[in-house]
Amino acid sequence: MTSSSRFAVAGLLSGVLVLIAAGTASATWPPSEGSQGNTRQSGSSNAGTLVSRVTYSGSVRSKSSGAAVQPVTDWTPPACWYEPRSVAEFKDYVETMYTDTINAPGQANYAKAAVGQFRDIYKDGKYKDYNEDEADEGNWWVAVQNPDRMDDPASWECSDLPFWVANNQDPGVPQAVTPKILAEAAYDAIQLPDTEVTLAPADITKVNLATWAWLDKAEFKPVSVTASLNAGGLDIQATTTAKPVSLKLEPGTGDAETYPASGVCTLNSDGSIGEQYAQGKADLTPPCGIKYLRSSGDGTYHLKATITWQINWSGSGGAGGDLPDGTFGTTQDIKVQEAQAVNR
Repeated sequence: MTSSSRFAVAGLLSGVLVLIAAGTASATWPPSEGSQGNTRQSGSSNAGTLVSRVTYSGSVRSKSSGAAVQPVTDWTPPACWYEPRSVAEFKDYVETMYTDTINAPGQANYAKAAVGQFRDIYKDGKYKDYNEDEADEGNWWVAVQNPDRMDDPASWECSDLPFWVANNQDPGVPQAVTPKILAEAAYDAIQLPDTEVTLAPADITKVNLATWAWLDKAEFKPVSVTASLNAGGLDIQATTTAKPVSLKLEPGTGDAETYPASGVCTLNSDGSIGEQYAQGKADLTPPCGIKYLRSSGDGTYHLKATITWQINWSGSGGAGGDLPDGTFGTTQDIKVQEAQAVNR
């Protein structure tokens, strides 16, 4: 196949079709390490369309939620990878794609030509009849994308056309799905709790009055997501766990002091952060808190509370390790009033 033909097919798949896989395989290749890739919640198949077989369980954020954990480094979860598919499933995908494109009213000739060239590779060209005679001896490996990152150029880094891999053989591409890639995908899928700290005074405070801040252990605990792939003999999974380790307070104005001065409140031995205010502590300095030095006037200050989460994973075959720390924060409005003097 010429380079121009490959680009025509790639253009067709990106513009007319979505090359996201769903299917089975029978390879027993035992992956344990992986490299960058990426995904989002899937696990279903539609006629003629390949959809990732990766499924997620645990504290999974909704597909429409933009509240993903943010890595503290420039690392990003994977945007694409390769998964195995059975001969029957891959054949059904290509033939359905070909028929639908050829018979679509008003379909452009270039699209028909491109899909025909793509089909020829596997039916009558480099391969014969989708390798049906070798159906028990291997599988097709196809690129899948993160449904939430379709517009991200990185999702096209898995640019190889579907390729054949014999049973028990390494697919030979760095983004072949592994437990580590599943762990990285689960990182992107974690739903972290809103970080609304308890304040005393709450919502409305006074200038130069120390405001105590804390997070109870019961509301501030580790969360996990498990990503699994069971595709025709390749049955792997990974669990990614985020553990809260610190809280950073940003008052929303330069006219404020934080306790401690860094604004970073670390985890207590019991898993909580800060110290709950109680009667009799008004003259004490809070271990975690804020003092506003100027009134917010008719408005409010936007207090930002950001949790840093320590993230690790474990997966099939005893694989595991650390992933970059992540942060997740929310804001809450604080009204600051001038302290009123009383004249007698």
